[in-house]
Amino acid sequence: MTAAAIGSVLGAAEWRMRAAAHRDRLDALAGPYLRARAAGAKHPVLDFLFTYYGHKPARLRRWHPGFGVALAGAAEYDGLRGYQRIDEPGADAEPVVTVDPEFLRSRAGTLTYIADLLRATASRPAQLSCFGMHEWAMVYRTGEVRHDSVPLRLGAAGTDAVVESMPVRCTHFDAFRFFTPAAVPRNNRQLTRDDQIHTEQPGCLHANMDLYKWGFKATPLLASELLLDCFALALDARTLDMQASPYDLREHGYEPVRIETPAGRAEYVRRQAEIANRAGLLRKRLVASLDCLLERVSE
Repeated sequence: MTAAAIGSVLGAAEWRMRAAAHRDRLDALAGPYLRARAAGAKHPVLDFLFTYYGHKPARLRRWHPGFGVALAGAAEYDGLRGYQRIDEPGADAEPVVTVDPEFLRSRAGTLTYIADLLRATASRPAQLSCFGMHEWAMVYRTGEVRHDSVPLRLGAAGTDAVVESMPVRCTHFDAFRFFTPAAVPRNNRQLTRDDQIHTEQPGCLHANMDLYKWGFKATPLLASELLLDCFALALDARTLDMQASPYDLREHGYEPVRIETPAGRAEYVRRQAEIANRAGLLRKRLVASLDCLLERVSE
């Protein structure tokens, strides 16, 4: 990238202020997880956002301006994955650091896949009738549970009875693949990785949580403000996901959404729809950003 190809340059005072605001916002969102980790404890709700997705808090705390924006006075970014230093002509010109176009080109295939998946998901109507049964299907008729530090709210027999009393309508392969063998045939369709682009739908909590995953996979090409908006949504989706799960999390401050009752199912659908509406806006922003990036690949 030449200096002429840079869309804008942020001075040190401006970008450091934005980076500090990003860190403060993340620390407020992830505070319970960070405090639990500092105490050597697990957090049954928030750990998922860092362990399953594999995005460490330290990496998420680093702010990125996005492709085409250069940073002045940013020696700490020089040498980071995806970045390059540009020495502008002129004896007194200060070097700047920005995302390398070669890195963008190397990620073009991944960005195309993400944009296609997000577009396909957005093209379908939201389905709001799963009631979070995927978490119940993951412990159906098994002596093992995924969160062994918290008890099942209804016990094993009660949990199995709920699964047997309700239809299972999971559309998200990365939830379905953790179903117990006994639960797999109870789903209304058998999901595969190859069919994911044809089955994802915008009402799914996990598909909406995954906006954070897809945004992180585009780091540092996307502005971190967008990524943190996706993280905030994932946090709220994960909270509902676990409140509606078979686990008893009241000791951790989470009241259950009792999906085995009509009132609990109504609450789940209401909150699921709110998350789906927020996710729809974020999905549009992500697709627009990815399309802009892909347009720059051939430059």
